[in-house]
Amino acid sequence: MTKFSRKGATTQRKKGKPKIHRRAVAPLREKLLMTAPAYTEFDWQTEAAGNGESGEKLTRVFVELVKKLDDVKSICDLGCGNGHITGRLAALGYHITGVDASATGIQIAQRAYPDVEFVHALINRDLNLGQFDLVISSDVIEHLYRPSDLLDTAASQLKPGGQLLLGTPYHGYLKNLVVAATGNMDAHFSALHDGGHIKFFSVNTLSKLVRAHGFDDLRFTFYGRATWLWKNMICHARK
Repeated sequence: MTKFSRKGATTQRKKGKPKIHRRAVAPLREKLLMTAPAYTEFDWQTEAAGNGESGEKLTRVFVELVKKLDDVKSICDLGCGNGHITGRLAALGYHITGVDASATGIQIAQRAYPDVEFVHALINRDLNLGQFDLVISSDVIEHLYRPSDLLDTAASQLKPGGQLLLGTPYHGYLKNLVVAATGNMDAHFSALHDGGHIKFFSVNTLSKLVRAHGFDDLRFTFYGRATWLWKNMICHARK
């Protein structure tokens, strides 16, 4: 039994009870982190847009946004998956490089778009592909344990004054209320499968993250559903 004295604010442990030493736990935790895989393969099966028709519509939104940007000739697509967006932009004449950690995704991309450069690599600070006018990333950051890895990488691959288009599912107070009120909370934020979305951004939280990595002049485009219930948001920013 633990005894507590208000006067002395001291505790006394029962004899024989094991004491947990923090110094002994720390090395074990570090060992577990070192042995945990940095990436688990996402098994792409087709060259079609992810998420079917919804993904195809989002691809069109992304492409139209890129077309409206001035002074963009070279593009890096971080988390290109099977190269669906990458290939569309290459067909418009952009010099584009796609990067993804999925071996199956890169294989499909190389087969579907043989004239486009694709790189099989993790998105982190070790990536060094050159300097681009624009970095794009669609529906990737919400899958990352450390979202800053993507922003660090984007900043390092951009020319001074380069631009960023960063897309992710939209979350906001009203949308979350509707999700809860309609009984869809468990399905929307499901924790019953491996992988999937582990970060859920609002305009405010995504803005803070982007600005923290040296980007400014932020503008948002929203896609899908009604106002404030959007499916996705795309942040445009400058380095």
